[in-house]
Amino acid sequence: MRPQQRDKDAPVIKKNCYFCTNKITTVDYKDSGLIRRFMSPHAKIMNRKKTGSCPKHQRMITTALKRARHMALLPFVSA
Repeated sequence: MRPQQRDKDAPVIKKNCYFCTNKITTVDYKDSGLIRRFMSPHAKIMNRKKTGSCPKHQRMITTALKRARHMALLPFVSA
């Protein structure tokens, strides 16, 4: 079996949105510790499939991360 193929009998684990479960309504760009959870080690935005966030909160994360980068709170790239 090739590595990219998933076993059809394996259960699909649904990840819950971090913001929905903790009842967080807004994502603040100044909270860099929270935003870093949704970044890869190379300072890229991780996708919804990996983070498990819902579309509404993924858009908020993206906006907050871009604002934090512009204000020099987070890096654009990581070496």
